[in-house]
Amino acid sequence: MKFIKATEKDIPLIQDLARRSWMHAYAEILSPEQIEYMLNTMYSEKEIGNHLQNPDYHYYLIFDEVNSSFDGFLGYQHGYEEKTTKLHRIYLIPESKGKGIGKMALDFLKEKVAKSLDARIILNVNKENKARKFYESQGFCVYNEVVVDIGEGFIMDDYEMEFYIT
Repeated sequence: MKFIKATEKDIPLIQDLARRSWMHAYAEILSPEQIEYMLNTMYSEKEIGNHLQNPDYHYYLIFDEVNSSFDGFLGYQHGYEEKTTKLHRIYLIPESKGKGIGKMALDFLKEKVAKSLDARIILNVNKENKARKFYESQGFCVYNEVVVDIGEGFIMDDYEMEFYIT
């Protein structure tokens, strides 16, 4: 497994990976309309481009060297809060689930955060998303619940989770 720093030329690939993973991960949690709205808003070329222009925001593509395929990506931001990195996005395509790639991606992130000035990683996870159990198995704990109005009558009903780098 290889983590490749994404650039603006990778935006279409990030969008494709997001769509493929979201259609599987959220099909039973969110309406098709909300999935489309969020993908079109959060994964627009402009939105991802803005992230890539931010020196504290990083995207990495997850590349399977054995199969020569991209299995997912992660996007995170150092200094989101004081001494805190926010994991904004970590998504794997359905075919790559259960191969330990998510754990490798979180370990990669933990190494990056340990080398930064940050001491904590935070993330949001939908309350109905099975990924919560995965994050807990990797040392993350729920510290808050939030309901966020994201526009067009849609909300995100999430747990906020954290992990402290030791």
